[in-house]
Amino acid sequence: MIKNYKDIDAATRFKLVSNTVVPRPIAWIVTVDEGIVNAAPFSYFTPLSSDPATLLVAIGEKEDGSQKDTLSNILKNKKATICFVNKDNKEEMYNCALPLDKNESETEKFNIKVEYMLEGYPPLIHSTQSALFCDFHSQVALEGTTIPVILEIKQQFIQDELIDEKNNIDIHNIAGFGTSYKELIDI
Repeated sequence: MIKNYKDIDAATRFKLVSNTVVPRPIAWIVTVDEGIVNAAPFSYFTPLSSDPATLLVAIGEKEDGSQKDTLSNILKNKKATICFVNKDNKEEMYNCALPLDKNESETEKFNIKVEYMLEGYPPLIHSTQSALFCDFHSQVALEGTTIPVILEIKQQFIQDELIDEKNNIDIHNIAGFGTSYKELIDI
């Protein structure tokens, strides 16, 4: 079977790509605006380059067609902290996938402990094994409703016991595999 992407809608294209390019790590993108911590789960991102250290995240729109809070906050404040999900915090990640008003914080509503680690950056999810502190680099101009955003990784947190002297890392991220966040694997 051949699927011609020009003949199918964006939601179907998303479903086909997200169910084919697997596994993809799932992470919270944590942003802050006006003191409100936004922690939204994303699996549609990938490393882009190691020099400069960048990654690409595709941010869609809300069901009503408006801009997601994550994108709005990144464009306004130019900062994001990406916290990888592991088996110990995946239930918290499920809760954060629920839509909330822009003035509500997922971390407050669902009692998710956060920690401000680097000045000027959003907090990290306390239970994460690794987090990336990123600056907004640019967005890619594409037609459609998804905005690809390039983030430059400035610093990384790794739990001390999970990295050795040769920079080998033993983290246990959760990855999306299949049609929903409920189908996850530990990588």
